[in-house]
Amino acid sequence: MNFRQAIIDGLAPLTQLPAQAIGDLLEIPPQPQLGDYAFPCFSLAKTLRKAPAAIATDLAGQLGQSLTFVDRIETSGGYLNFFIDRATLVSQTVRDTLDAGDQLGVSNMGHGQTILVEFSSPNIAKPFHVGHAFTTILGNALAKFYQHLGYTTVRMNHLGDYGTQFGKLIVAYQLWGNEAALNEHPIQELLRIYVKFHDEAKEHPELETQARDHFRRLETGEPEQVALWQRFRDLSLVEFERVYQRLGVTFDNYNGESFYSDQIPAVVDWLKEKNLIEDSEGAQVVRLDEKNLPPCIVLKSDGTTIYASRDIAAVLYRDRTYHFAKNIYVVGTPQALHFRQVFAVLEKAGFEKSSDCFHVGFGLVKFPDRKLSTRSGDVILLEDLLAESVDKTLEIIQKNAALRHPDMTDRDMQEIAEKIGIGAVVFTFLKNSRERDIVFSWEEMLDFEGDSAPYVLYTYARARSILRKAGQEGISYRSCPDTSLRLLASDDEFALAKLLESFGPTLEKAVSVHEPFMLVRLITNLARVFNKYYHHEPILKTQDPDLRAARLALVEAVSIGIRTGLDLLGISAVERM
Repeated sequence: MNFRQAIIDGLAPLTQLPAQAIGDLLEIPPQPQLGDYAFPCFSLAKTLRKAPAAIATDLAGQLGQSLTFVDRIETSGGYLNFFIDRATLVSQTVRDTLDAGDQLGVSNMGHGQTILVEFSSPNIAKPFHVGHAFTTILGNALAKFYQHLGYTTVRMNHLGDYGTQFGKLIVAYQLWGNEAALNEHPIQELLRIYVKFHDEAKEHPELETQARDHFRRLETGEPEQVALWQRFRDLSLVEFERVYQRLGVTFDNYNGESFYSDQIPAVVDWLKEKNLIEDSEGAQVVRLDEKNLPPCIVLKSDGTTIYASRDIAAVLYRDRTYHFAKNIYVVGTPQALHFRQVFAVLEKAGFEKSSDCFHVGFGLVKFPDRKLSTRSGDVILLEDLLAESVDKTLEIIQKNAALRHPDMTDRDMQEIAEKIGIGAVVFTFLKNSRERDIVFSWEEMLDFEGDSAPYVLYTYARARSILRKAGQEGISYRSCPDTSLRLLASDDEFALAKLLESFGPTLEKAVSVHEPFMLVRLITNLARVFNKYYHHEPILKTQDPDLRAARLALVEAVSIGIRTGLDLLGISAVERM
């Protein structure tokens, strides 16, 4: 039963507010003594011409006994506080969670709507460094969230596969490229010749002219330039895909900047028809003075395209192709100005869905101690970060296995270390608000006692271990009746049920503000309360068989909540540790 929705449905006819507005106002109080849900009446004061406290009293009386699952309704300072009957909340939530399984939190709120999530988007021929980790991990989580809520979700990797840097790469390859090195270590070789180009161009500026010429030839489709560009792109994608597979990240398309290059003339014509294009020192720009923004360059003075023009073309193509409800860009906060300009140009041109385009920014990634082995000097590769996290996790597991699980094979330990090590990185990027910078600390990341992936994963494995032992002892709990579930009366049992009951609303709230940390916080709290419960209650040794079955059903429900939350974040659960 969705208690929150039932309260909304009860309030709607009495307040004459739409359900969405009531849902936005309905709160979970900070202290349990204030109830399980609270509805502020302040926004009704003007229309009802009453004091909020009087409105709250009237509503409490009108609701009366209509909400049978509510133990009592109290009023306090203009708030309507709902106290759910504890036995009903616990029994119903455990039952609903068991019935839902991995579909916990699934809804049809997004039915018929398409969401585009653009994320990762690394530059071709350049290392996949840790700077790309944030967008990749955050974007993957948001795409999973939207899909879980019923939206048709399209994962887009807008590759940086176009621009003047490819003219430089073509020149560099023709002058200094090593074919064997390119085949064996493509990214490293492309980076080497790219760096060499810039070094040589300081002494030989004519190289820059050659590079611009080669890029123009690439834009006009000359076979030699296109063939080299395609090869650099294909080799890079093979390298990127290895990292994506390790993270469990997939995409529906890889339409990069190059895909939209032939659509730029139509974009320029469209903007000219709107009388928006102006000449500025040879460049074609759209002025945005009314938005207090600098002019948006559409074509550079040499006639070549730029990021903004390709992004405008991409938006128009995506609307024609997908008829999106939202077009989301998961790109670092430093790019905020760029997206404000692009969206402003679209709005000025009369594109109706300009307000449905969103930039989801995020902070920086910092390594205060720089103690990370890398193959590329100052560039910290994401692949190196993942490998080191797995290696460090494996060391911890090997030490513990010798004491607790001597039967665990090397293969078992490697598989567990892979999931925990990768999960630790993902968790670190998602545990706080996305606008905060990430400061890496191996000690915090791999802390089995703190707010970390290892801690949550260990808790999940503990819950699964209890259930396996119950099965080995022939204890049945899956068909536990509601009369038994209503025996779950302790504070910890109620707290666990409340957290599980909030799973769906938390997911919806996280999506509305694009903040996965809300779900991270939920499953971390679930793990913390469960561990407290585990130490307080002898679950398998409970004497009353009905209560024991109910407690095991609760353990199963908690494991479902943690596993589903982890999966939505992009973290694989482990059954044993």
